[in-house]
Amino acid sequence: MSRSLRHGALAATAIAFSIVSLSACAAGNNAETLKVRPDNAATSVGTIKVQNANVITQAEPEAEGPAVVVATLFNDGTEDEVLESVTLPGTDVQVKLQPAKGTGPVEVPAGGRVVLGGKGNASAVIEGGREATQDGNVQQVVFKLSRTGDVGLGANVVPATGYYKDFGPSALPEAPAATPSGTPETGGSETPEAPAGETPESPAAGTPESPAVGTEQQGTPETATAGTTG
Repeated sequence: MSRSLRHGALAATAIAFSIVSLSACAAGNNAETLKVRPDNAATSVGTIKVQNANVITQAEPEAEGPAVVVATLFNDGTEDEVLESVTLPGTDVQVKLQPAKGTGPVEVPAGGRVVLGGKGNASAVIEGGREATQDGNVQQVVFKLSRTGDVGLGANVVPATGYYKDFGPSALPEAPAATPSGTPETGGSETPEAPAGETPESPAAGTPESPAVGTEQQGTPETATAGTTG
């Protein structure tokens, strides 16, 4: 084989190998194959960074209950900040903030962070979240901090399934089952009646009179004795 043919064969082999390698990477380097968590909204203003922001609704579309805002807020500054509010522009819903423990404001310590959502963390609960947000949409969320001011971003609206299961809101408890119609009602409506032919008052009447009756019976033998003696 000539030198030019050998060079051509080597070049063709190299190209084929490159195509196969690229195809393998395209098939394997996706989120589903690598099991990485999905991309979540993030932004920063000044010394405040907001990461992993989402709005999480009930796991079941028919379930009633609130939604929640989840996010991690980092404070790279030297002063503590207070998360004063979380709002959803374009809606009328209220977001209730609750610290991880006790009552009071949700603080973002200097050089630290605060996590919204999940067990043991602070929470931001959206009452009527199902009416305000829809799964699959991007909802604008604004975090208002005491020093930095407003920090806004678009957060994905997702149900509390899969990766988000442990961060989602609690469903409303179901109403208790109705009492069966055949259950006797309180009030004694089914109290047994006195048998026919008996006077209902006779037991009660005899009880208080029993001492007097006994007194009269004691006098009877004395009369008989007096008659015998005479």
